[in-house]
Amino acid sequence: MSVVDIGCLQDLRHARHSVTLSNGKRLVLFRLPSIARPDAVARPPGESSGAWTYYAMEAECPHAGGPMAEAHIDIEDSSYIALCPWHAYDFNVETGESSYGIKACTFPVAVQDGRVSIRIPEAQDLQLAKVEPVSEKVKFKHGPRVEPSGSPVHLGEDASLCDWCVHILNTSNPEHKIELTTHLFSVFATREQSPSPMQIGAGTVAPPDEPPRQNLTQVKPGQMPKAGKGGNLKSRIMMLHALANIEQWAIDLAIDIIVRFATFRTNAANDEDQPQQLPRTFFYDWLKVANDEAKHFSLLRARLEELGSQFGALPVHHGLWESAARTARDLRARISVIALVHEARGLDVNPMTIEKFRNAKDAESVDVLSIIHNDEITHVTTGHRWLTWICQQEGTDPVQVFRSNVQKHFRGAVKGPFNVEARQQAGMDKDYYEDLHGQPWKGKVIAGG
Repeated sequence: MSVVDIGCLQDLRHARHSVTLSNGKRLVLFRLPSIARPDAVARPPGESSGAWTYYAMEAECPHAGGPMAEAHIDIEDSSYIALCPWHAYDFNVETGESSYGIKACTFPVAVQDGRVSIRIPEAQDLQLAKVEPVSEKVKFKHGPRVEPSGSPVHLGEDASLCDWCVHILNTSNPEHKIELTTHLFSVFATREQSPSPMQIGAGTVAPPDEPPRQNLTQVKPGQMPKAGKGGNLKSRIMMLHALANIEQWAIDLAIDIIVRFATFRTNAANDEDQPQQLPRTFFYDWLKVANDEAKHFSLLRARLEELGSQFGALPVHHGLWESAARTARDLRARISVIALVHEARGLDVNPMTIEKFRNAKDAESVDVLSIIHNDEITHVTTGHRWLTWICQQEGTDPVQVFRSNVQKHFRGAVKGPFNVEARQQAGMDKDYYEDLHGQPWKGKVIAGG
């Protein structure tokens, strides 16, 4: 057995860290709030530090290799469950057991004398090669470019999730939108683990027809200036600015799907079934997407400023919200068009965009775009998971539901080249998107969102 020293306790304050061992094996170290056990079974003292408990498991899902560092964490029967972001396979973070009959490798964690270590059985002389926090980084504005705009308005403790969502949608200041979105996700996730979870507030407030924007010049999608191939600074700034615009809309799209469809009920598959309301995990999943999109926008906005520009320096389009407006009455259509067409198209084009920046030796932008690409695989997975859930309740085929909604609500053809591997990771095989056309349209398909 090897006992691998991971580091000082106060240096491991992120919710999750990626751990690489000297033999190349990768683990995930989770830092989660300690759970009060109703059966009064005490946790071994070496695994916890006060209000926090540490868990370690293999970094790749044993089902299909999904990144467990991006897992959604639930609580079930007083235990933490990690859900793989690709196909939602569930694993107990202590035992590795799954309801699907497979098992992930988990490893004992010890906290002693202010240091954290992981025990690796059946391996000798292993050492730590690298430990890195999993990126949840949001870059808020600092420095001379900050315009005096005050602090965002926070709602009271009694505000419902839908109250918060409408408040964020009506917030035009992008810095305030970032801060409010990340705050809401943190509060909602924390209260889910408490005796007083946040009320959903379904049907109590209405979202705006279109979220307002601050100090932006709007043009039609077809009138956007050409960004070029990224060979010079001007071209790269134009590309990053266009992506930042998409990510700001993506925040609103994820927030809007929560409040607009909070009262959604499935159609009963037969006379014996009852319509089902959306479970709370639906709202958590889309808040996680919104939190990611806020992170993406903040990283892109910060990178623009590092390159000597700023968000708002160039015209933008509202094309993604036009798709949202066309799918405002049907959750199935909204997921199909926004998550499984627009965002899936991002999976196709992101690698090519990253390569352009890599060829220009812009390593900082490559890092930002790589974070976005990896997160967006999980966002398409989220859309696929919830469309599949709806179809399971209704006794319908998710492929056919997706294709019929694209044909009805999407403008243009779903064209390649396709990133088949990334789409497959997200749950979409070729039956979803090959030979698929929406309504007649001559413009380009907007990637992302």
